[in-house]
Amino acid sequence: MIDQATEERIKALIDQAESPREKAVDVMFILQRHYGYLSDTALEEGAALLGLTPLELEELATFYDFIYRRPVGRYVIHACDGVVCWMFHASGIFSYLCERLGVEPGEVTPDGLFTVLPTSCLGDCHHAPSMLINGRFYGSLTPDKVDRVLDELRREASGPVPRR
Repeated sequence: MIDQATEERIKALIDQAESPREKAVDVMFILQRHYGYLSDTALEEGAALLGLTPLELEELATFYDFIYRRPVGRYVIHACDGVVCWMFHASGIFSYLCERLGVEPGEVTPDGLFTVLPTSCLGDCHHAPSMLINGRFYGSLTPDKVDRVLDELRREASGPVPRR
């Protein structure tokens, strides 16, 4: 269940809109940050606040690559599978990430740190192949560069956990 401050924040956001549906994606992101993913509970809470059915909100949620309907790791790696990245061997990078982390696409590593997901074009074609991790771009990837990024994130994760 969301706390009162989060609910008030969502209601204030919805009140700014001409139609509550305009804020559906924003509401889903707020709930996702609160729960770590858009759980069934979050979906129902969001739908109620927006005046939508859970099915209507689910239809929107499943359209977006960055709305997660299953638990994800602390670091969500979106590996580009757009045509330019594929020309620069993105499939090898995606496979390497999954192999290196010991997960299938969409799974969470046992330590809870990483989830690897394919995503359509990240718009970073001039640095292909590329990936996006929690909003940060990494491009011109090689297996060595991927290893350095993963090691850096593991070091970062050993520090204090940031508040959502």
